[in-house]
Amino acid sequence: MSLKMRLSRGGAKKRPFYRIVVTDARSPRDGRFIEKIGSFDPMLAKEAANRVVLDLDRAKHWLSVGAQPTDRVARFLSDAGLVKRDPRVNPEKAVPGKKAQERAAEKAKKIEAAAAEAAAE
Repeated sequence: MSLKMRLSRGGAKKRPFYRIVVTDARSPRDGRFIEKIGSFDPMLAKEAANRVVLDLDRAKHWLSVGAQPTDRVARFLSDAGLVKRDPRVNPEKAVPGKKAQERAAEKAKKIEAAAAEAAAE
């Protein structure tokens, strides 16, 4: 049986609240779980102390018996110092698409032409 450490969603519509659970990898997201080891409240400010609550002893135990954390839970565990996670950097993600770059270039040409025309007068 492969174990996962993942988030299980709770809360009302548009008011999410997540439990950090250890579960069988085949069970559904909000279905049966083995143990609840923490919680995550994304509605709180990022600086809030109780945004992520984690039972570190139980998390260490489940990691030692082979539970695999999901990406989001691995991020929480790395913040707590339990797991080494390399930061992912994708510098091309913020670059606008080809058509957006073309539109920006056309707009810049129009502004230059208007400025040159105004200076000539």
